[in-house]
Amino acid sequence: PLFPFGHGLSYTTFAYGKPVADKKVMSAADQISFTVTVKNTGDREGQEVVQLYISDKKSSLPRPVKELKGFKKVKLAPGEEKEVTFTIDKEALSFFDDAQHAWVAEPGKFEAVIAASAADVKGIVPFELK
Repeated sequence: PLFPFGHGLSYTTFAYGKPVADKKVMSAADQISFTVTVKNTGDREGQEVVQLYISDKKSSLPRPVKELKGFKKVKLAPGEEKEVTFTIDKEALSFFDDAQHAWVAEPGKFEAVIAASAADVKGIVPFELK
């Protein structure tokens, strides 16, 4: 493809802050939230689509390097900044295991990848599923 998934053009520029999680470890019955600040650093109003990908660091089955689990569009005036928050649960970490005929969320290490497109990574937050 000519452009990576999620690529978009704009008449302004955006700066991303460092993404943070509300916890480092989540249980199967729990949720985890990731927050990032996005600022319009240009001189025109614009919209940015902030994307959340999840990367499973070690899986019993082959999985994609990162999987899109959420996205939010924010409209920002010049100099304006907003916080964008994504909340996920164990379903976002699950995959279908055809041997078990069930959705499985394996305990282990994961990464939340905040990006402007599949190739434009703005920050990574490691976390663990217990």
